[in-house]
Amino acid sequence: MVGPKEPYAAMSRTSLDSAEVKTMLLAVADAVIAAEPALSEADRNLGDGDHGLGMQRGFQAVQAKLASMDAAEGIDKLLSGTGMAMMSSMGGASGAIFGTLFRDGGKALAGRTEFDGAALAAFLRAACDGVMARGKAKPGDKTMVDALHPAAGKAEEVAGLGIGEALAAVAGAAEAGRDLSSGMVATLGRARTLGEASVGHPDAGACSVAVIFRAMSDFAAS
Repeated sequence: MVGPKEPYAAMSRTSLDSAEVKTMLLAVADAVIAAEPALSEADRNLGDGDHGLGMQRGFQAVQAKLASMDAAEGIDKLLSGTGMAMMSSMGGASGAIFGTLFRDGGKALAGRTEFDGAALAAFLRAACDGVMARGKAKPGDKTMVDALHPAAGKAEEVAGLGIGEALAAVAGAAEAGRDLSSGMVATLGRARTLGEASVGHPDAGACSVAVIFRAMSDFAAS
């Protein structure tokens, strides 16, 4: 008897061109902006509750930045431009960290004309390495890294798949990492002052990472 397929097995889109990557990033912006209440609530459980508003502000700046860019500038420039828009508009640690995710990930794709499974793996490896270097976080610290690191690992596992399949797998890994962060004691950021009281709530940054990659996956599956 054939067992159930993986949830990403039905995705057939193999790659995205630069115009599609631009549209995907705009879809991500829409999703993050819409998720502001949930992201703010997640942050109120562990911090001062401003994470959702910061992400909303950052992706509103991304919308404006992408509107001024021609997709022909290239996939790397679209992704890096997204990161720079977040850095310049959000401020604080979240702006630096989420901006680094897109900026460093984008730089790794210089010269690529298609965003496929291999490109996703390269993007996420550079993004994860950049975020960990900048924020000094490691898996288990109850930060966005707890969603980003497993997403990067999964992307490398599925690099040979088409982008629809790869993104679905990556989104699932990010969501699993987000959920696992609930059981962790925070050791970095404002939440570290809560100690054991931080257990039982997912990290807000990990929640944002999960929203980002689920939005990418939904776009690639559409």
